[in-house]
Amino acid sequence: MYSLQKQTKSIKKDLKNTHIEAEVDGITVIVTGEQEFVSVTVADTTWNELKSSNYGKRKMEESFMKACNKAMKKAQEIAAGKMKGVWSQLGVGQ
Repeated sequence: MYSLQKQTKSIKKDLKNTHIEAEVDGITVIVTGEQEFVSVTVADTTWNELKSSNYGKRKMEESFMKACNKAMKKAQEIAAGKMKGVWSQLGVGQ
């Protein structure tokens, strides 16, 4: 059991240091493998387009939400892949 705890702790540390980037319509979101936000950026060209359009705020909110969902999904997939070995040792998913 100690080996599994050690493995899990190592994976958690690795996930904390893993940065996942997702971009949608010029909005880029970076999260860690632990699903914590690191940064959000809006490309200058995107910002200028959004400011000058009538539906800019709504489009920005939609793009931000899509980028967040995309980043979180990638983070979950990476975490699941890393935990697969631990789960198999516990007999989960077999």
